[in-house]
Amino acid sequence: MDYKIEKKLLGFCENKNLSSVPLYIIKDLKSLGSTKLISEKQKVFLRSAFEIKKGFVGFFPDDNNDVGGAIALIKNSLEPRKSIIDQSAELPSKLPNKKWLLQFIDDQNDREKYNFLLGWGLSFYKFHIKNKDKKYDINNTLCTDQILKIIAKDKWQQCAAELKSIFFTRDLINLPPNILTPLNYEKIIKSCFKAFSPNIDVFKGESLAKEFPLIDFVGRSSENKPMLLDINWSKNNNNYPNITLIGKGVTFDSGGLDIKPSNSMLFMKKDMGGSAIALGVAYALMSINCPVNLRVLLPLAENSISDRSMRPLDVIFSRNNTAIEIGNTDAEGRLLLADTLTFCYESDIKNDFIIDFATLTGAARVALGTELPALFTNDENLGKRIIDEGINQVDPMWQLPLFEPYERFLENKYDALSSTGSSNTGGAITAALFLKRFVNSDNNWAHIDLMAWNTTERPGFPVGGEAMGLRNIVNMILNYCKDNKKS
Repeated sequence: MDYKIEKKLLGFCENKNLSSVPLYIIKDLKSLGSTKLISEKQKVFLRSAFEIKKGFVGFFPDDNNDVGGAIALIKNSLEPRKSIIDQSAELPSKLPNKKWLLQFIDDQNDREKYNFLLGWGLSFYKFHIKNKDKKYDINNTLCTDQILKIIAKDKWQQCAAELKSIFFTRDLINLPPNILTPLNYEKIIKSCFKAFSPNIDVFKGESLAKEFPLIDFVGRSSENKPMLLDINWSKNNNNYPNITLIGKGVTFDSGGLDIKPSNSMLFMKKDMGGSAIALGVAYALMSINCPVNLRVLLPLAENSISDRSMRPLDVIFSRNNTAIEIGNTDAEGRLLLADTLTFCYESDIKNDFIIDFATLTGAARVALGTELPALFTNDENLGKRIIDEGINQVDPMWQLPLFEPYERFLENKYDALSSTGSSNTGGAITAALFLKRFVNSDNNWAHIDLMAWNTTERPGFPVGGEAMGLRNIVNMILNYCKDNKKS
Protein backbone atom coordinates (compact mmCIF):
# COMPACT_ATOMS: atom_id res chain seq x y z
CA MET A 1 0.00 0.00 0.00
CA ASP A 2 1.41 3.35 -1.03
CA TYR A 3 0.36 5.34 2.03
CA LYS A 4 0.95 9.10 2.09
CA ILE A 5 0.34 11.69 4.77
CA GLU A 6 -2.35 14.13 3.69
CA LYS A 7 -0.84 17.51 2.88
CA LYS A 8 -4.19 19.30 3.12
CA LEU A 9 -5.96 19.68 6.44
CA LEU A 10 -9.67 18.99 6.24
CA GLY A 11 -11.80 21.70 7.81
CA PHE A 12 -9.56 24.57 6.74
CA CYS A 13 -9.56 26.57 3.51
CA GLU A 14 -7.12 29.07 2.00
CA ASN A 15 -9.29 30.12 -0.96
CA LYS A 16 -9.74 33.86 -0.41
CA ASN A 17 -12.07 34.23 -3.40
CA LEU A 18 -14.85 32.25 -1.74
CA SER A 19 -17.43 34.26 0.16
CA SER A 20 -17.58 33.56 3.87
CA VAL A 21 -19.86 34.23 6.81
CA PRO A 22 -18.72 35.11 10.34
CA LEU A 23 -18.43 32.59 13.15
CA TYR A 24 -18.15 34.35 16.50
CA ILE A 25 -16.85 32.52 19.57
CA ILE A 26 -17.86 33.78 23.02
CA LYS A 27 -17.36 32.63 26.58
CA ASP A 28 -20.49 34.21 28.06
CA LEU A 29 -23.85 35.11 26.54
CA LYS A 30 -23.59 38.46 28.32
CA SER A 31 -20.97 39.35 25.72
CA LEU A 32 -23.77 39.65 23.16
CA GLY A 33 -24.93 42.87 24.77
CA SER A 34 -21.62 44.67 24.43
CA THR A 35 -20.40 43.53 21.02
CA LYS A 36 -20.80 45.87 18.05
CA LEU A 37 -20.00 43.17 15.50
CA ILE A 38 -23.67 42.31 15.03
CA SER A 39 -26.78 44.45 14.87
CA GLU A 40 -29.48 44.72 17.56
CA LYS A 41 -31.89 42.83 15.30
CA GLN A 42 -29.36 40.00 14.92
CA LYS A 43 -28.83 39.91 18.69
CA VAL A 44 -32.55 39.29 19.19
CA PHE A 45 -32.39 36.31 16.84
CA LEU A 46 -29.37 34.94 18.68
CA ARG A 47 -30.95 35.23 22.12
CA SER A 48 -34.02 33.43 20.85
CA ALA A 49 -31.92 30.71 19.29
CA PHE A 50 -30.06 30.02 22.52
CA GLU A 51 -33.27 30.04 24.57
CA ILE A 52 -35.24 27.77 22.22
CA LYS A 53 -32.54 25.23 21.45
CA LYS A 54 -30.83 25.39 24.83
CA GLY A 55 -27.65 24.66 22.93
CA PHE A 56 -24.37 26.38 22.40
CA VAL A 57 -24.84 27.52 18.79
CA GLY A 58 -27.04 30.33 17.49
CA PHE A 59 -27.58 31.80 14.02
CA PHE A 60 -28.50 35.26 12.78
CA PRO A 61 -29.86 36.28 9.34
CA ASP A 62 -28.41 38.45 6.63
CA ASP A 63 -30.44 41.00 4.66
CA ASN A 64 -31.90 38.20 2.53
CA ASN A 65 -32.94 36.17 5.58
CA ASP A 66 -30.29 33.57 4.77
CA VAL A 67 -27.75 32.53 7.40
CA GLY A 68 -25.70 35.66 7.92
CA GLY A 69 -23.46 34.18 10.58
CA ALA A 70 -23.27 32.05 13.69
CA ILE A 71 -22.15 32.37 17.26
CA ALA A 72 -20.94 29.59 19.51
CA LEU A 73 -20.70 29.57 23.27
CA ILE A 74 -17.40 27.85 24.14
CA LYS A 75 -16.54 27.73 27.83
CA ASN A 76 -12.99 27.39 29.04
CA SER A 77 -12.22 24.00 30.56
CA LEU A 78 -9.31 21.59 30.82
CA GLU A 79 -11.53 18.74 31.99
CA PRO A 80 -11.37 15.72 29.67
CA ARG A 81 -14.52 15.35 27.54
CA LYS A 82 -15.62 18.86 28.56
CA SER A 83 -12.61 20.79 27.30
CA ILE A 84 -12.54 23.45 24.60
CA ILE A 85 -11.14 20.75 22.32
CA ASP A 86 -14.23 18.62 22.87
CA GLN A 87 -16.64 21.54 22.54
CA SER A 88 -14.99 22.73 19.34
CA ALA A 89 -14.96 19.22 17.85
CA GLU A 90 -18.74 19.09 18.24
CA LEU A 91 -19.28 22.44 16.52
CA PRO A 92 -18.87 21.56 12.77
CA SER A 93 -21.77 19.10 12.96
CA LYS A 94 -24.00 21.91 14.30
CA LEU A 95 -23.20 24.33 11.48
CA PRO A 96 -24.51 24.49 7.90
CA ASN A 97 -22.02 23.91 5.12
CA LYS A 98 -20.37 27.26 4.58
CA LYS A 99 -16.99 28.89 4.62
CA TRP A 100 -16.63 30.44 8.08
CA LEU A 101 -14.66 33.52 9.09
CA LEU A 102 -13.56 32.84 12.66
CA GLN A 103 -13.55 35.64 15.22
CA PHE A 104 -13.27 35.61 19.00
CA ILE A 105 -15.46 38.14 20.82
CA ASP A 106 -14.14 37.68 24.36
CA ASP A 107 -10.51 37.84 25.46
CA GLN A 108 -9.61 34.23 24.82
CA ASN A 109 -5.95 33.53 25.47
CA ASP A 110 -3.62 31.82 22.99
CA ARG A 111 -4.10 28.40 24.60
CA GLU A 112 -7.89 28.66 24.31
CA LYS A 113 -7.67 29.69 20.65
CA TYR A 114 -5.17 26.90 19.96
CA ASN A 115 -7.42 24.28 21.55
CA PHE A 116 -10.41 25.54 19.59
CA LEU A 117 -8.54 25.12 16.28
CA LEU A 118 -7.26 21.71 17.35
CA GLY A 119 -10.73 20.47 18.26
CA TRP A 120 -12.20 21.82 15.02
CA GLY A 121 -9.56 20.00 12.99
CA LEU A 122 -9.95 16.72 14.90
CA SER A 123 -13.64 16.58 14.03
CA PHE A 124 -12.83 16.02 10.35
CA TYR A 125 -10.82 12.82 10.75
CA LYS A 126 -12.10 9.75 8.95
CA PHE A 127 -10.17 6.62 8.13
CA HIS A 128 -10.18 5.62 4.45
CA ILE A 129 -9.05 2.13 3.55
CA LYS A 130 -8.83 3.07 -0.14
CA ASN A 131 -5.80 5.19 -0.84
CA LYS A 132 -7.16 7.40 -3.60
CA ASP A 133 -7.15 11.08 -4.40
CA LYS A 134 -9.92 12.70 -2.40
CA LYS A 135 -12.02 15.63 -3.53
CA TYR A 136 -12.09 18.11 -0.71
CA ASP A 137 -15.29 19.98 0.04
CA ILE A 138 -14.62 23.68 0.54
CA ASN A 139 -17.73 23.95 2.72
CA ASN A 140 -17.79 23.90 6.52
CA THR A 141 -14.24 25.19 6.65
CA LEU A 142 -12.37 27.91 8.52
CA CYS A 143 -10.42 30.53 6.59
CA THR A 144 -6.74 30.13 7.36
CA ASP A 145 -5.96 33.70 6.30
CA GLN A 146 -8.22 34.85 9.15
CA ILE A 147 -6.69 32.32 11.55
CA LEU A 148 -3.28 33.94 11.08
CA LYS A 149 -4.80 37.21 12.29
CA ILE A 150 -5.88 35.73 15.61
CA ILE A 151 -3.01 33.35 16.41
CA ALA A 152 0.74 33.52 15.81
CA LYS A 153 2.01 31.84 12.65
CA ASP A 154 4.32 29.46 14.54
CA LYS A 155 1.45 28.38 16.78
CA TRP A 156 -0.79 27.69 13.80
CA GLN A 157 2.03 25.68 12.19
CA GLN A 158 2.40 23.66 15.39
CA CYS A 159 -1.36 23.07 15.55
CA ALA A 160 -1.37 21.88 11.92
CA ALA A 161 1.63 19.62 12.63
CA GLU A 162 -0.11 18.06 15.63
CA LEU A 163 -3.27 17.42 13.61
CA LYS A 164 -1.34 15.77 10.78
CA SER A 165 0.63 13.68 13.27
CA ILE A 166 -2.53 12.55 15.06
CA PHE A 167 -4.17 11.59 11.76
CA PHE A 168 -1.00 9.75 10.68
CA THR A 169 -0.91 7.83 13.96
CA ARG A 170 -4.60 6.95 13.78
CA ASP A 171 -4.26 5.78 10.18
CA LEU A 172 -1.35 3.49 11.03
CA ILE A 173 -3.25 1.87 13.87
CA ASN A 174 -6.40 1.51 11.77
CA LEU A 175 -4.65 -0.16 8.84
CA PRO A 176 -5.46 -3.90 8.54
CA PRO A 177 -2.67 -6.27 9.64
CA ASN A 178 -2.38 -7.89 6.20
CA ILE A 179 -1.51 -4.44 4.83
CA LEU A 180 0.59 -3.11 7.71
CA THR A 181 3.08 -5.97 7.85
CA PRO A 182 6.56 -5.19 9.22
CA LEU A 183 7.92 -4.89 5.67
CA ASN A 184 5.16 -2.53 4.51
CA TYR A 185 5.51 -0.59 7.75
CA GLU A 186 9.18 -0.02 6.92
CA LYS A 187 8.23 1.26 3.44
CA ILE A 188 5.59 3.63 4.83
CA ILE A 189 8.02 5.06 7.39
CA LYS A 190 10.73 5.68 4.82
CA SER A 191 8.24 7.33 2.47
CA CYS A 192 6.54 9.55 5.07
CA PHE A 193 9.78 10.74 6.68
CA LYS A 194 11.75 11.23 3.47
CA ALA A 195 11.19 14.99 3.52
CA PHE A 196 13.03 15.28 6.86
CA SER A 197 16.08 13.30 5.64
CA PRO A 198 16.61 11.15 8.74
CA ASN A 199 19.18 8.38 8.80
CA ILE A 200 17.35 5.03 8.96
CA ASP A 201 19.16 1.77 9.70
CA VAL A 202 17.23 -1.50 9.45
CA PHE A 203 18.14 -4.78 11.11
CA LYS A 204 16.48 -7.88 9.70
CA GLY A 205 17.22 -11.47 8.74
CA GLU A 206 20.45 -12.99 10.03
CA SER A 207 21.72 -9.74 11.53
CA LEU A 208 18.52 -9.39 13.57
CA ALA A 209 18.66 -12.99 14.77
CA LYS A 210 22.27 -12.56 15.86
CA GLU A 211 22.09 -9.10 17.40
CA PHE A 212 18.50 -8.93 18.69
CA PRO A 213 17.58 -12.47 19.71
CA LEU A 214 14.41 -11.52 21.62
CA ILE A 215 12.94 -9.56 18.70
CA ASP A 216 13.73 -12.42 16.34
CA PHE A 217 12.33 -14.97 18.80
CA VAL A 218 8.96 -13.19 18.93
CA GLY A 219 8.59 -12.73 15.18
CA ARG A 220 10.23 -15.82 13.71
CA SER A 221 6.96 -17.82 13.61
CA SER A 222 5.35 -15.49 11.07
CA GLU A 223 5.76 -15.32 7.29
CA ASN A 224 6.03 -11.55 7.87
CA LYS A 225 9.52 -11.39 9.28
CA PRO A 226 10.56 -9.12 12.18
CA MET A 227 12.94 -6.19 12.05
CA LEU A 228 14.27 -3.25 14.05
CA LEU A 229 14.27 0.29 12.67
CA ASP A 230 16.76 2.81 14.04
CA ILE A 231 15.77 6.34 12.96
CA ASN A 232 18.07 9.26 13.71
CA TRP A 233 17.13 12.88 13.09
CA SER A 234 20.08 14.79 14.39
CA LYS A 235 21.10 18.41 14.07
CA ASN A 236 24.62 17.35 15.08
CA ASN A 237 24.40 20.08 17.66
CA ASN A 238 25.87 19.31 21.06
CA ASN A 239 23.78 22.11 22.55
CA TYR A 240 20.53 20.31 21.81
CA PRO A 241 19.04 17.64 24.10
CA ASN A 242 19.39 13.99 23.08
CA ILE A 243 16.09 12.16 23.32
CA THR A 244 15.16 8.60 22.32
CA LEU A 245 11.64 7.32 21.67
CA ILE A 246 10.88 3.59 21.52
CA GLY A 247 7.62 2.12 20.24
CA LYS A 248 6.34 -1.44 20.48
CA GLY A 249 5.41 -2.51 16.96
CA VAL A 250 3.55 -5.82 17.03
CA THR A 251 1.60 -5.53 13.78
CA PHE A 252 -0.71 -8.35 14.85
CA ASP A 253 -0.82 -10.34 18.07
CA SER A 254 -2.48 -13.75 18.02
CA GLY A 255 -1.08 -14.45 21.47
CA GLY A 256 1.18 -17.14 20.07
CA LEU A 257 0.75 -20.64 21.47
CA ASP A 258 -1.03 -19.05 24.44
CA ILE A 259 -3.59 -18.01 21.86
CA LYS A 260 -6.07 -15.25 22.60
CA PRO A 261 -9.84 -15.79 22.52
CA SER A 262 -11.30 -14.64 19.20
CA ASN A 263 -13.06 -11.61 20.73
CA SER A 264 -9.77 -10.42 22.24
CA MET A 265 -7.96 -10.90 18.93
CA LEU A 266 -10.32 -8.47 17.15
CA PHE A 267 -8.39 -5.48 18.51
CA MET A 268 -4.93 -6.88 17.97
CA LYS A 269 -4.07 -4.94 14.83
CA LYS A 270 -3.64 -2.07 17.29
CA ASP A 271 -0.77 -3.83 19.10
CA MET A 272 1.63 -1.67 17.12
CA GLY A 273 0.00 1.45 18.63
CA GLY A 274 3.09 2.30 20.67
CA SER A 275 5.24 2.47 17.55
CA ALA A 276 2.61 4.58 15.75
CA ILE A 277 2.50 7.08 18.60
CA ALA A 278 6.30 7.28 18.77
CA LEU A 279 6.30 7.99 15.03
CA GLY A 280 3.55 10.58 15.42
CA VAL A 281 5.52 12.40 18.11
CA ALA A 282 8.61 12.32 15.88
CA TYR A 283 6.69 13.59 12.85
CA ALA A 284 5.32 16.54 14.82
CA LEU A 285 8.72 17.46 16.27
CA MET A 286 10.40 17.28 12.88
CA SER A 287 7.61 19.28 11.24
CA ILE A 288 8.08 22.20 13.63
CA ASN A 289 11.88 21.85 13.56
CA CYS A 290 12.26 21.21 17.28
CA PRO A 291 15.82 21.87 18.56
CA VAL A 292 16.51 18.24 19.49
CA ASN A 293 18.73 15.35 18.51
CA LEU A 294 16.03 12.72 18.13
CA ARG A 295 16.30 8.96 17.87
CA VAL A 296 13.36 6.60 17.31
CA LEU A 297 13.72 2.83 17.75
CA LEU A 298 10.94 0.56 16.49
CA PRO A 299 11.02 -3.22 17.01
CA LEU A 300 8.49 -4.63 14.51
CA ALA A 301 7.12 -8.17 14.55
CA GLU A 302 4.00 -10.26 14.10
CA ASN A 303 3.24 -12.69 16.93
CA SER A 304 1.91 -15.65 15.00
CA ILE A 305 1.64 -19.42 15.35
CA SER A 306 3.68 -22.00 13.48
CA ASP A 307 6.18 -24.78 14.09
CA ARG A 308 8.70 -22.02 14.94
CA SER A 309 6.59 -20.39 17.66
CA MET A 310 8.17 -19.72 21.02
CA ARG A 311 6.82 -21.93 23.80
CA PRO A 312 5.97 -21.29 27.44
CA LEU A 313 9.04 -22.11 29.58
CA ASP A 314 11.46 -21.69 26.67
CA VAL A 315 14.62 -19.89 27.77
CA ILE A 316 16.19 -17.35 25.44
CA PHE A 317 19.25 -15.17 26.00
CA SER A 318 18.68 -11.47 25.34
CA ARG A 319 21.03 -9.02 23.64
CA ASN A 320 22.74 -8.29 26.96
CA ASN A 321 22.96 -12.04 27.66
CA THR A 322 20.21 -12.15 30.28
CA ALA A 323 18.56 -15.57 30.41
CA ILE A 324 14.80 -15.07 30.08
CA GLU A 325 12.19 -17.74 30.67
CA ILE A 326 9.03 -17.27 28.60
CA GLY A 327 6.13 -17.16 31.04
CA ASN A 328 3.39 -16.59 28.49
CA THR A 329 3.76 -16.23 24.73
CA ASP A 330 1.13 -13.47 24.77
CA ALA A 331 3.51 -11.27 26.77
CA GLU A 332 5.71 -10.67 23.75
CA GLY A 333 5.90 -6.87 23.75
CA ARG A 334 8.22 -6.66 26.72
CA LEU A 335 10.66 -8.98 24.92
CA LEU A 336 10.82 -6.60 21.94
CA LEU A 337 11.38 -3.64 24.24
CA ALA A 338 14.03 -5.39 26.34
CA ASP A 339 16.47 -5.88 23.45
CA THR A 340 15.65 -2.39 22.12
CA LEU A 341 16.34 -0.74 25.48
CA THR A 342 19.67 -2.56 25.70
CA PHE A 343 20.58 -1.34 22.22
CA CYS A 344 19.75 2.30 22.87
CA TYR A 345 22.17 2.44 25.79
CA GLU A 346 25.09 1.23 23.68
CA SER A 347 25.45 4.58 21.96
CA ASP A 348 28.28 6.90 22.94
CA ILE A 349 25.71 9.70 23.21
CA LYS A 350 24.03 9.98 26.61
CA ASN A 351 20.30 10.55 26.45
CA ASP A 352 18.58 13.29 28.40
CA PHE A 353 15.78 10.75 28.68
CA ILE A 354 14.21 7.75 26.96
CA ILE A 355 10.46 7.19 26.59
CA ASP A 356 8.93 3.93 25.43
CA PHE A 357 5.31 3.59 24.29
CA ALA A 358 3.56 0.23 24.34
CA THR A 359 0.17 -1.44 24.35
CA LEU A 360 1.75 -3.69 26.93
CA THR A 361 -0.72 -5.00 29.52
CA GLY A 362 -4.40 -5.54 30.05
CA ALA A 363 -3.62 -4.97 33.73
CA ALA A 364 -3.04 -1.26 33.06
CA ARG A 365 -6.52 -1.08 31.50
CA VAL A 366 -8.02 -2.88 34.50
CA ALA A 367 -6.38 -0.34 36.80
CA LEU A 368 -7.07 2.86 34.84
CA GLY A 369 -9.58 2.03 32.12
CA THR A 370 -9.05 2.41 28.40
CA GLU A 371 -8.74 6.21 28.22
CA LEU A 372 -5.98 6.90 30.75
CA PRO A 373 -2.45 5.67 29.93
CA ALA A 374 -0.27 4.42 32.77
CA LEU A 375 3.07 6.13 33.31
CA PHE A 376 6.09 4.56 35.01
CA THR A 377 9.38 6.38 35.42
CA ASN A 378 12.64 6.20 37.35
CA ASP A 379 12.95 10.01 37.40
CA GLU A 380 10.68 12.21 39.49
CA ASN A 381 11.28 15.35 37.41
CA LEU A 382 10.54 13.61 34.11
CA GLY A 383 7.38 12.11 35.58
CA LYS A 384 6.20 15.52 36.82
CA ARG A 385 6.81 17.11 33.42
CA ILE A 386 4.71 14.43 31.70
CA ILE A 387 1.87 14.50 34.24
CA ASP A 388 1.70 18.32 34.26
CA GLU A 389 1.80 18.56 30.47
CA GLY A 390 -0.95 15.99 30.23
CA ILE A 391 -3.20 18.26 32.29
CA ASN A 392 -2.28 21.32 30.23
CA GLN A 393 -2.89 19.53 26.92
CA VAL A 394 -6.03 17.66 28.04
CA ASP A 395 -4.06 14.52 27.19
CA PRO A 396 -3.66 13.02 30.66
CA MET A 397 -1.69 10.13 32.09
CA TRP A 398 -1.60 8.63 35.56
CA GLN A 399 1.60 7.60 37.27
CA LEU A 400 1.86 4.13 38.77
CA PRO A 401 4.76 3.02 40.98
CA LEU A 402 7.81 0.98 40.11
CA PHE A 403 7.19 -0.94 43.33
CA GLU A 404 10.49 -2.73 43.84
CA PRO A 405 9.26 -5.46 46.23
CA TYR A 406 7.35 -6.93 43.27
CA GLU A 407 10.66 -7.65 41.56
CA ARG A 408 10.73 -10.88 43.55
CA PHE A 409 7.94 -12.21 41.31
CA LEU A 410 10.30 -12.05 38.33
CA GLU A 411 12.89 -14.31 39.96
CA ASN A 412 12.99 -17.95 38.97
CA LYS A 413 14.08 -21.12 40.70
CA TYR A 414 17.18 -21.13 38.55
CA ASP A 415 19.29 -18.44 36.97
CA ALA A 416 16.73 -16.96 34.59
CA LEU A 417 14.41 -13.96 34.59
CA SER A 418 10.70 -14.69 34.17
CA SER A 419 9.11 -12.60 31.43
CA THR A 420 5.75 -12.45 33.21
CA GLY A 421 6.38 -13.10 36.88
CA SER A 422 4.62 -15.45 39.26
CA SER A 423 1.95 -13.08 40.62
CA ASN A 424 -1.58 -12.93 39.21
CA THR A 425 -1.95 -9.29 40.28
CA GLY A 426 -0.03 -6.07 39.62
CA GLY A 427 0.68 -7.09 36.04
CA ALA A 428 1.35 -3.58 34.74
CA ILE A 429 3.88 -3.00 37.52
CA THR A 430 5.72 -6.29 37.08
CA ALA A 431 5.89 -5.67 33.31
CA ALA A 432 7.42 -2.23 33.95
CA LEU A 433 9.85 -3.76 36.46
CA PHE A 434 10.85 -6.33 33.84
CA LEU A 435 11.71 -3.50 31.43
CA LYS A 436 13.56 -1.66 34.18
CA ARG A 437 16.03 -4.58 34.30
CA PHE A 438 17.25 -3.42 30.87
CA VAL A 439 17.51 0.28 31.77
CA ASN A 440 20.77 1.79 32.96
CA SER A 441 20.24 3.12 36.46
CA ASP A 442 21.91 6.46 35.68
CA ASN A 443 19.57 7.18 32.74
CA ASN A 444 16.18 8.89 32.92
CA TRP A 445 13.47 6.64 31.51
CA ALA A 446 9.69 6.64 31.22
CA HIS A 447 7.45 3.77 30.18
CA ILE A 448 3.92 4.50 28.93
CA ASP A 449 1.45 1.61 28.89
CA LEU A 450 -1.54 2.65 26.79
CA MET A 451 -4.62 1.46 24.91
CA ALA A 452 -4.09 3.36 21.61
CA TRP A 453 -7.75 2.78 20.73
CA ASN A 454 -11.07 4.55 21.30
CA THR A 455 -13.68 2.00 22.33
CA THR A 456 -16.50 4.58 22.24
CA GLU A 457 -17.14 7.48 19.90
CA ARG A 458 -17.41 11.22 20.48
CA PRO A 459 -16.87 14.23 18.20
CA GLY A 460 -13.24 14.40 17.13
CA PHE A 461 -12.47 10.99 18.63
CA PRO A 462 -14.03 8.20 16.54
CA VAL A 463 -13.90 4.53 17.45
CA GLY A 464 -10.55 3.15 16.33
CA GLY A 465 -6.88 4.00 16.58
CA GLU A 466 -6.00 6.89 18.87
CA ALA A 467 -2.80 8.88 19.39
CA MET A 468 -2.98 8.76 23.18
CA GLY A 469 -0.26 10.82 24.81
CA LEU A 470 0.99 12.31 21.54
CA ARG A 471 0.19 15.97 22.27
CA ASN A 472 1.36 15.51 25.85
CA ILE A 473 4.79 14.22 24.86
CA VAL A 474 5.24 16.57 21.88
CA ASN A 475 4.67 19.64 24.04
CA MET A 476 6.62 18.22 26.98
CA ILE A 477 9.64 17.70 24.69
CA LEU A 478 9.26 21.16 23.13
CA ASN A 479 9.23 22.79 26.55
CA TYR A 480 12.10 20.61 27.77
CA CYS A 481 14.21 21.57 24.75
CA LYS A 482 13.53 25.27 25.35
CA ASP A 483 14.45 24.93 29.02
CA ASN A 484 17.60 22.88 28.41
CA LYS A 485 19.15 24.39 25.30
CA LYS A 486 22.76 25.18 26.11
CA SER A 487 24.28 28.48 25.09
